[in-house]
Amino acid sequence: MSKCDDCMYFEYDEEFGYSVCQQDLDEDEMRLFIQDTFDNCPYYRSGDEYSIVRHQN
Repeated sequence: MSKCDDCMYFEYDEEFGYSVCQQDLDEDEMRLFIQDTFDNCPYYRSGDEYSIVRHQN
């Protein structure tokens, strides 16, 4: 499982039939993302709803 799998920007696209990154990536970032070598993504945000709620308390 990659770090993208639990990122809030990584969403399933019904039109394409697979998950895509919804963050606007530049050309170099997109190349790394497609090659699955985008390990230290500066846009990563946990998609865990529970962690979001814990910060609101």
